[in-house]
Amino acid sequence: MISKTKIRKIGNSYGIILSKEALQALRVQEGDAVYLSEAPESSLRITGSDPDFEEKMEMAKKFMDRYQNALRELAK
Repeated sequence: MISKTKIRKIGNSYGIILSKEALQALRVQEGDAVYLSEAPESSLRITGSDPDFEEKMEMAKKFMDRYQNALRELAK
């Protein structure tokens, strides 16, 4: 999907308006956070989820597996 939009002044900041189709592709709605990350060739990537989330969840799973017994005792 290629979409064109303009940068608009909003108060003392600037913003862009995303089409309904773009919001659906990102799986976000009004009020949701989106994440910008650098991409090749002076571009930005917009995602509807935290790009580091999967990595953080993997680390959490390893931690919980390693300390399963201690966590079970703390939960009592």
